[in-house]
Amino acid sequence: MIFGRIEAGNVERGIYKNWIVTNGLGGFAAGTIIGANNSKYHGLLFAALRPPGERTLLLAKLEEEVLLRGKSYQLGANETATGVYPTGFKYIQTFELNPFPHFTYVVEDVMLEKYIFMVYGSNTTVVRYSVFCPDDTDFTLKITPFVNCRHYHHTVRKNDWPFHQVTRQNGTFIEAYPGAPRLHLYSDRAFYAKGPGYWFENIFYRTESRRGLDPWEDHYMPGSFLVNLKNGDSVSIIASTEEKEISNPLLKQVEAEKRLAQLVEKAGYHDEFAARLVLAADSFIVHRQSTQAKTIIAGYPWFTDWGRDAMIALPGLTLVTRRFEEAKEILRTFAKYCKDGLIPNMFPDEGMEPLYNTVDAPLWFFFAVYKYLQYTGDDEFVRDTIFPVLKEIIDHYQKGTHFNIHMDDDGLIAAGTEGTQLTWMDAKVGDWVVTPREGKPVEINALWFNALQVTALLARKYGEEARDYSSLSNKVRKNFVQVFWNEEGKYLYDVVKGDYKDAAIRPNQIFAVSLPFSLLDHSREAAVVKTVWRRLYCSYGLRSLAPGFPGYKGVYEGDVVARDAAYHQGTGWSWLIGHFITAYRKVNDYSAHSREVAQQFILPFKAHLREHGLGSISEIFDGDPPFRPKGCFSQAWGVAEVLRAYVEDVLEIGRKSHS
Repeated sequence: MIFGRIEAGNVERGIYKNWIVTNGLGGFAAGTIIGANNSKYHGLLFAALRPPGERTLLLAKLEEEVLLRGKSYQLGANETATGVYPTGFKYIQTFELNPFPHFTYVVEDVMLEKYIFMVYGSNTTVVRYSVFCPDDTDFTLKITPFVNCRHYHHTVRKNDWPFHQVTRQNGTFIEAYPGAPRLHLYSDRAFYAKGPGYWFENIFYRTESRRGLDPWEDHYMPGSFLVNLKNGDSVSIIASTEEKEISNPLLKQVEAEKRLAQLVEKAGYHDEFAARLVLAADSFIVHRQSTQAKTIIAGYPWFTDWGRDAMIALPGLTLVTRRFEEAKEILRTFAKYCKDGLIPNMFPDEGMEPLYNTVDAPLWFFFAVYKYLQYTGDDEFVRDTIFPVLKEIIDHYQKGTHFNIHMDDDGLIAAGTEGTQLTWMDAKVGDWVVTPREGKPVEINALWFNALQVTALLARKYGEEARDYSSLSNKVRKNFVQVFWNEEGKYLYDVVKGDYKDAAIRPNQIFAVSLPFSLLDHSREAAVVKTVWRRLYCSYGLRSLAPGFPGYKGVYEGDVVARDAAYHQGTGWSWLIGHFITAYRKVNDYSAHSREVAQQFILPFKAHLREHGLGSISEIFDGDPPFRPKGCFSQAWGVAEVLRAYVEDVLEIGRKSHS
């Protein structure tokens, strides 16, 4: 993926194109293709001090200056109150993502390449420079770090932090204030000169301004690295929380590139789009310190791990990519922490109890297990470790558990009370639940039916009594149609509570078609897909509410209140496209023509890989054309579901059976 001067050298065209690299711990580095940070979530080292949490910005950026033939060329770029300064983007010849960010700057007859990568499993970022120029040309490269020490959700202004340094010839240890995490900044060949210490003030973040948040930040400049370079030379700057130094940065880069190449090879796809998403998928699979196991980050740059997102994303991130051991580890962890029939919606750090405020995560767990078996055939693990937990969940949902989650007399699941938000449509501002869904949500009962079917299937397979699960699932199927089918509109009600039936057209009904076990007859399934396509499809996913209904918001913008008011009220969600494509192929009997149409549903995402989060899929999009990308620029379930649907429903790989 390459961008030339038209985009990488143009502020307006390049400042919203975000790159990100990650370290398998929840830490990351992120920026734009023009070299200017436009968000508080941009920086070269966001260290996950308690993986995957306690993310802390330690190094915001490096500002390069080429001193050549008596002239100074500044390669950096920062948007400020008075404009962009310096304007180093004009020296960018190309920006490439393959697989890591790779800038090429041209100054007179000097070509300077810059590579950015992180060391896997370490809070360490390496920025490596290499030089191409005539043999008789030499120059000095001055590199000035912008350092900080703050929580990744915050911003910092100029203050009296001492930024204590312990310097050495090739670098420095920096402690912003007593007890702060230490940043180790060093080079493999450059000389470090401690400076007087001053702040670069009033950096402006466009993205935060658009989000109604504080858009200003200052960074501290502790000194500079200096090195004389000539043709063929290279130099690296390393930022780390670790004391041990990297002796061979090039070798580390080769190892990092090899690791990613092996992941693509393991997945087995010779398709460029699938390969890109396999790489994106890797960024979300990280180590959690509190559980000593793998978990799934919901999205970059601001989410951590969520149970619901993990279960929905698991098939695409770990099964389609053939990372079966990680899938097994994640399933085992959630099974271990099952409590009263619920699996965690969020794992906090050590010493705290997980949060269980979700009705759907336990039910998505059944789907993830079903897909795991479909891909691996690992009956021993499922029978011995997972199946008892599935039965426990079913039992507690029948008897009733926390948050008023219970089975009603009709066999359907009801959940929540006024003021709670237990489904994925969970936006809440103060006491205002934006999309109230207490009662019987349609997707919860589609998931419930599938959970019963999966449990009955496994019971028969493992020699246990399946009659009760089968009998209850038949009751659920019968009553689901009676309760949720909107005969006049030919679609499914979104939520039913007593005599109230919410007729708002929302995407939650698609799961009654897309999930493995069918609740509806073919004609009703086809009608649901038709309604969803006509009213909710928006090129990059499905709208969360159809235009024309009260509360519809077609543009996601403004402050927190304004954005939350739109979050599930019309905003398009990328992850929903996967289940829509699966449902579409199903109702069209997996015909060759439906496969061609499914390919067309995927096509916008191939273009999108170059638009917002490079090589990845955005969380959300405006519900109104042109459906601009918003929210997290790299979202786990978006990547997972686009990849799963592409592999299973377009390439037709891995899809073994249909029920």
